[in-house]
Amino acid sequence: MSETLPPNAGLIAGITGPGDLRRLSTEQLTLLAAEIRDFLVAKVSRTGGHLGPNLGVVEMTLAMHRVFDSPRDKILFDTGHQAYVHKIVTGRQGGFDLLRQRGGLSGYPSQAESDHDLIENSHASTALSYADGLAKAFTLRGEDRHVVAVVGDGALTGGMCWEAINNIAASGNRLVIVVNDNGRSYAPTIGGLAEHLSTLRLNPGYERVLDLVKDALGSTPMVGKPMYEVLHAVKRGIKDAVSPQPMFEDLGLKYVGPVDGHDIHAMESALRKAKGFNAPVIVHAVTRKGYGYRPAEEDEADCLHGPGAFDPRTGALTAAPSVKWTHVFAEELVAIADERPEIVGITAAMAEPTGIATLAKKYPERVYDVGIAEQHAATSAAGLAMGGLHPVVAVYATFLNRAFDQVLLDVAMHRLPVTFVLDRAGITGPDGPSHYGIWDMSVFGVVPGLRIAAPRDAATLREELREAVAVDDGPTIVRFPTGSVAPELPALRRVGQVDVLREDRSRGDVLLVAVGAFAQLGMEVAERVAGQGYAVTVVDPRWVRPVPIELAGLAAEHRLVVTLEDGIRAGGVGDAVASLLRDAGVDVPLRDFGVPPGFHPHGSRAEILTALGLTAQDIARDVTGHISGLQERATEIQPTS
Repeated sequence: MSETLPPNAGLIAGITGPGDLRRLSTEQLTLLAAEIRDFLVAKVSRTGGHLGPNLGVVEMTLAMHRVFDSPRDKILFDTGHQAYVHKIVTGRQGGFDLLRQRGGLSGYPSQAESDHDLIENSHASTALSYADGLAKAFTLRGEDRHVVAVVGDGALTGGMCWEAINNIAASGNRLVIVVNDNGRSYAPTIGGLAEHLSTLRLNPGYERVLDLVKDALGSTPMVGKPMYEVLHAVKRGIKDAVSPQPMFEDLGLKYVGPVDGHDIHAMESALRKAKGFNAPVIVHAVTRKGYGYRPAEEDEADCLHGPGAFDPRTGALTAAPSVKWTHVFAEELVAIADERPEIVGITAAMAEPTGIATLAKKYPERVYDVGIAEQHAATSAAGLAMGGLHPVVAVYATFLNRAFDQVLLDVAMHRLPVTFVLDRAGITGPDGPSHYGIWDMSVFGVVPGLRIAAPRDAATLREELREAVAVDDGPTIVRFPTGSVAPELPALRRVGQVDVLREDRSRGDVLLVAVGAFAQLGMEVAERVAGQGYAVTVVDPRWVRPVPIELAGLAAEHRLVVTLEDGIRAGGVGDAVASLLRDAGVDVPLRDFGVPPGFHPHGSRAEILTALGLTAQDIARDVTGHISGLQERATEIQPTS
């Protein structure tokens, strides 16, 4: 990627790899940290991205790269959205002009970008399991290498972290766990662990010890016995003043901290001590999300966790406000909760991004944030339903994949009324393949008794959400994409469950089944195909699983069925419609359009759909060719007189 930094860019321009950091003085490191924060604000303000998390890990990242030898030593980020500083110091500064844009830097670690990146799935609570396996592999192969896993206190609310820690403690391998404790995931971290760490942060004794560290570092060499004694005294003081039996040591892991994560010297000293132990160690670093940029520090919702483009002077978003799918859901959920006291909300550490925060503001006692624990969210919802409530579990579509077993066996098998609302369904764009919500209709379509709704606009979102929470004999899913709500698209009439959006009753050439937000695309395709002289009917099934039986009757009246879906084709709605037609004995050819298998790169939603051939022009060309071919073959087999 081309370098775009000006010649007078300062110290940051001279950082082309981690080795350059080790040559800097104390004063230079402090200046570099400030330059990196300015760089982050300037770049992310233009492209959007994860700002708050990265402002909070500047000194921590510099310290890790000064102590450990990446890429020989492996540094893993959980989650990957806090790796921007890591990218800056590993030679990718020039790529930030196209951050999260097609052909530019990924917003997460990426193996294709650098040897310094290893894992890129970006989902929380996984890094410790990767690190456990890596450390075991290095030990078994006799390799003198360290593994460092950076884990937020929010990620520690996920069960996988504790499953991994249970194994890591018993392994004895070279593994350093850096707990980035900022009291937040997206929003403030919740739960018993969060309360314990919060106690440490707020205890006056802890604050005094951190002050002692800062004062001592001013006159103490960076290495050697004096620093070791200071840190040892700090640790002893923390244990005595705050917590006689530190939680992490009780788990069988060596523990260093709490350490001021914004003090490079303190972080370096703690990391060197941990590295020298040659066994599993937890370094507990206390940081502030959004640190050093006032608009982020003062943003109570999420410290500018992942803003779009914004004014770097004020932090205010520059895009014109619009009605988002999430806003419509949040508003309607509150209206339903006003009418039905048994409605409760659940979210997995994402109350603001999923809209559940709106319900929490009005009915705080009826909303449960379970932390980054989607599996627990699903089964806890099952318990709530068993207790006579109707839980609405709001998560990103990509994250419900983690709870498939719980949805299948804990919820559906018991025929429990739980509604899962999947935000960011379909191709979401800048966050890349790990965040695309393209699997849900295929994966959850096999769950017996589960119903899936895909609204096409605000009105149908409100209607289908109400229909979902009215179901009392099994689970439901309501899915919608990210961004602004599509323009209203009223139905001409309804056939059973199916909305007819366009029809030509003179004859039946093409039945176009458009799913959810692809309804607008379906209408555009129909216009183009009709322009070639063919009659097109466009329908929205509204509920795509199980497939409405009415589609079989409509299909029988046409010569070709076409399905459009913003999800994986394999096992998707197209496959389900084809199965319905076979079972009903309707012998009509079907063309299905959807997302092909694979992990598709990041970019804007429009760019990715274009690359996948999911545009009105591409689809209309294919449909026209296919129906034309059917007509030609029919002419060829006409009997002669």
